[in-house]
Amino acid sequence: MKETVFTQRHLTLGAKMAEFAGYNMPISYSSIIDEHMAVRNNVGLFDVSHMGEFIVKGKQALDLVQSISSNDASTLAIGEAQYACMPNDQGGIVDDLLVYRLDENNCSEGEMAFMLVVNASNIEKDWDWISKHNVFDTRLINISDKTALLALQGPKAIELLQLFTQIDLSKIPYYSFTKGTVAGFDNVLISATGYTGSGGFELYLDNENALQLWDILVEKGKDFDLKPCGLGARDTLRLEKGYCLYGNDINDQTSPIEAGLAWITKLNKAIDFPSKSTFADQKLNGVNKKLVGFKLDERRVPRHDYEIMDTEGQIIGIVTSGTQSPGLDQPIGMGYVQKQYAALGTTIYISFGKKTLPATVVKLPFL
Repeated sequence: MKETVFTQRHLTLGAKMAEFAGYNMPISYSSIIDEHMAVRNNVGLFDVSHMGEFIVKGKQALDLVQSISSNDASTLAIGEAQYACMPNDQGGIVDDLLVYRLDENNCSEGEMAFMLVVNASNIEKDWDWISKHNVFDTRLINISDKTALLALQGPKAIELLQLFTQIDLSKIPYYSFTKGTVAGFDNVLISATGYTGSGGFELYLDNENALQLWDILVEKGKDFDLKPCGLGARDTLRLEKGYCLYGNDINDQTSPIEAGLAWITKLNKAIDFPSKSTFADQKLNGVNKKLVGFKLDERRVPRHDYEIMDTEGQIIGIVTSGTQSPGLDQPIGMGYVQKQYAALGTTIYISFGKKTLPATVVKLPFL
């Protein structure tokens, strides 16, 4: 089982650890609810160094990115990022990812550079997929093992981080980034992105400086009620905001159109990409199933793979994610249902084995 550079810090803090995507990762330190509410109200610090980072650099770097991404990277200016997915040839999703348009200081004349940030569970699969499509004059470099990634999330994240950098963090728009010095460490990529819906930053830096930055943020963060947070709170936070989790809500068999990700599926860009014609047909003629959000009134938590039924007890779908929402104090979930049951306000039924409980289809995000 792999470890991140922060593993010993997690153990020292008494984190509950578990295997995730081949890594020994913290699930929680105190409680998922405490960590969740710290991010919503104050600030939390996540180790997400298990994520993968690939550099795409060359004269045809944009062509490679365009050929594997559903989104349109040609719209990115240097210092901007976008959410995208990599479709497969069968209308499903290889992975979802972030695409960063990097500066060209380390590029030869005529070259461009991007960073692709992919899910930990898919690093090898994604590398192979992108490499297979690299028929262009460009290089693909895997920097995952030497890159640490911290997510400082919550409304107080900007105030805390501003203490350690001369960069005006308020001038970094959402889904934009800059590189600079943080706490004396150079070349830190500061990205106004995250997976919590509570604002904040993601910090990419070399492993060699990562432990010191962690310690600095944790120590000074006491003045801001910072809590180290594990993957448990990361999951409840993203679910309240309706963000998809690869392996649960999207996978090799789900299309971005079914998953409500038509907005990152740009069919009018010049370069072709896998399953483009399939998605065009789905946009024109509709899909048979849709990803929806739902709430339950009774305090039973829906879980991944629970069946969804209609009033007659016929199976109409399946739960992909579910939790007890700390913010709403109510069970919530997402799942795929046949399209005729996807309208807001529709009553569906979640199977808990011998018991079936009603749920209501609601608009995402939940809050």
